[in-house]
Amino acid sequence: MRQTCNYVAFDLGAESGRAMLGAFDGETLSLSTLHRFANGPVRVFDSLYWDVLRLFGEIKTALGLFRRQVGNALEGLGLDTWGVDFALLGRDGQLLANPHHYRDARTEGMLEEAFRRVPREEIFEATGIQFMEINTLYQLLSMKIKGDPTLDQASALLMMPDLFHYWLAGVRACEFTDATTSQCYDPRAKDWARSLLERLDLPAHFLQPIVPPGTVLGPLHGSVAEEVGLSGVRVIAPGTHDTASAVAAVPARGRDFVYISSGTWSLMGVEVREPVITAESLRYNFTNEGGVFGTFRLLKNIMGLWLVQECRRTWAQEGQEHSYDELTALAAQAPAFGPVVDPDCHDFLRPGDMPARLRAFCARTGQRIPESKGEIVRCVLESLALKYRWVLEKLEQMLGRRLNVIHIVGGGSQNHLLSQFAADATQRPVLTGPVEATALGNILMQAIATGRIGSLEEAREVVRRSCALQSFEPGPAAPWDEAYGRFLHILTEGPDGK
Repeated sequence: MRQTCNYVAFDLGAESGRAMLGAFDGETLSLSTLHRFANGPVRVFDSLYWDVLRLFGEIKTALGLFRRQVGNALEGLGLDTWGVDFALLGRDGQLLANPHHYRDARTEGMLEEAFRRVPREEIFEATGIQFMEINTLYQLLSMKIKGDPTLDQASALLMMPDLFHYWLAGVRACEFTDATTSQCYDPRAKDWARSLLERLDLPAHFLQPIVPPGTVLGPLHGSVAEEVGLSGVRVIAPGTHDTASAVAAVPARGRDFVYISSGTWSLMGVEVREPVITAESLRYNFTNEGGVFGTFRLLKNIMGLWLVQECRRTWAQEGQEHSYDELTALAAQAPAFGPVVDPDCHDFLRPGDMPARLRAFCARTGQRIPESKGEIVRCVLESLALKYRWVLEKLEQMLGRRLNVIHIVGGGSQNHLLSQFAADATQRPVLTGPVEATALGNILMQAIATGRIGSLEEAREVVRRSCALQSFEPGPAAPWDEAYGRFLHILTEGPDGK
């Protein structure tokens, strides 16, 4: 009889967090939920923060639940989160301030300020990372310009998953995949982009060593072990950026595939062995984030189902509660091929009245204004599928080869309407699943770190044996071709129709 090994993956997303128990018997990996908890920004006056102390409390609650429900046989634990956000620690290791949320308005105008100091082309040449004002680089620049004293007081900068690993194991280190999202990492030098930071007049004294995914950071810190009743548990850094973990669990064969990690964001791209830092990738604003096993994720960050999430939140505030399934059903019944939007328009980045913003975008661009909830959600879903087609075309152009299949993983893979739209718009077969790709990838990297799995290919075979996939075949191309022409016009003319 094979020995079953238990691992716990903490997956913290922008809306919620969960602790997933993975039981690996040497052939298949089964997942069950230990604990789920809410997450989201906390507004204080005009600033948005993460409630990290409460989140750490939820992590310890989950470990206590494991001890009571399963026992002490825990092979390892690891944590992944969103990218770009960070915490600063003082000399005594204490948190200097509440970490800001990436949708906080403090980075407004920071892209322009950075380009005034260092040309856009040179920042991209040094980092290979997509320009988004939420990136760590521009958060730090905002702090510098505003004279934030914590920049000088800090002895350590830790990305969000690194902060929780530090609190769990007492080890200060930055894991590679999440560090790359900062736009403070030089993939060619394989180190922090220190010369770029110097040119931007940003400090580098608090940067920590970078460790690869699959690093055993150490045993669970004694104070935590005593509190939760566990001992001898290894704290392992998986691919700590949630997309890196999700991509590790894509059940693909070969290399001619595209992945979409679908949720609040849609992260769409390919795996490459070296970063693609070219005039084309700069022009199209693609990014080269770190992956597992020395790979890079050449991808595009697309705003994703955030637009639907914010619509749902706005309607709930107005007293109209709807599940995501209900909103998708309304979209399926709405007229096809109505107005389209650029999901990545800056208007949609911050929290707020998303239905009003979507209507305003359509009005500014001379399109019919969507009125009903179904029309609004369908506008979002069709626009996302059309953006997927645009990204696919640019990936094939940059790589010089055809990409034959699209794998959609993550929570957004449950939206079958969007999956069918993606197949139709791109004229590629779409395979969806696993839903819990991030937790699976997290646990697979822990299993690799502890010697239970030998390679990335073997890990993906475990996913194929463990999870059921669903396929979507492309429908007629003609109506999507017409819609794509209108979509390209919107991208070319801009949100103001100019």
